[in-house]
Amino acid sequence: MRLKNYTVIRYRSTEATGWNDFLKTAKNATFLFNRNFMDYHADRFPDFSLMVYNEERLVALLPANIDNGTILSHQGLTYGGLVYGNLKLQEVILVFREILLFLQQQGILKLVYKSIPSVYCLKPAQEVEYALFLAKAQIVRRDALSVLAHNGENEVSDLRKRGIKKGIKSGLVVKEENHFEDFWNQILIPNLESRHQAKPVHSLQEIELLASRFPENIRQFNVYHQNKIVGGTTVFETENVAHAQYIAANETRAELGSLDFLFNELTHNIFREKKFFDFGISNEMQGRKLNSGLSYWKESFGATTITQDFYEVATANYTLLDDVFI
Repeated sequence: MRLKNYTVIRYRSTEATGWNDFLKTAKNATFLFNRNFMDYHADRFPDFSLMVYNEERLVALLPANIDNGTILSHQGLTYGGLVYGNLKLQEVILVFREILLFLQQQGILKLVYKSIPSVYCLKPAQEVEYALFLAKAQIVRRDALSVLAHNGENEVSDLRKRGIKKGIKSGLVVKEENHFEDFWNQILIPNLESRHQAKPVHSLQEIELLASRFPENIRQFNVYHQNKIVGGTTVFETENVAHAQYIAANETRAELGSLDFLFNELTHNIFREKKFFDFGISNEMQGRKLNSGLSYWKESFGATTITQDFYEVATANYTLLDDVFI
């Protein structure tokens, strides 16, 4: 059985209002999919987002970009995947089939699909994962996220408790700031350069621009010792989740317990009403290596692990979705 009249089109800038309005009705959308967030780096990621209609009704979105002839869940976003509302499983399978068929007709041979971690969904939303299985998609990467669930008492380790006590004894203070310059220039950039020979994904100008567009979702928390910044974190806040997008402290972190103190304040006070606190991933090399020390630090706050999967699927495999219903 097939439902008729699905139409897939490429997103155009004239569709921005319709795209953004649809996000309000989706069960697995966050502000990262808003075009005002996605399009800030359009020069780096040539857009190939898709919109799916059933007759004239918009039913699904796929944030995506194109790179060397391959379509990818948007590389500028932490998570991606198909965004949809209350579609039944059969409908999602058919929508995904039409997307693969559309890409095949466009001469695209492969789709790289990045899933949305379950905690970010307002309702369970793993219909596409089943469709990917049916289409013989291959898992090419799996990230491990450390997530704290605020559904009961979370046991904080003795080591973290000692760090928190250091912070109290040192007179540390946590403040939410409406500027990002001190954290970026004094803490984050030097930390990434010295420890990882890397730079933040967002430049200072980019994070300031995004925060100006989403002031309720992008928040900066710094920790101070004697009025001097010693650490901080940039939090991306969605309906279900507070996610630490960046975490960094200077060389006094162990002596002062700055990050232990900061994250105790965030998880136990500032974001205690959130369902989840996402510390982010601790893996590297496409999920093949784990930074065990970093993972342990997050887990010692009571966080446990969920995974985010990345798939590759041949667009020609749309035919595998033709005869799956009985």
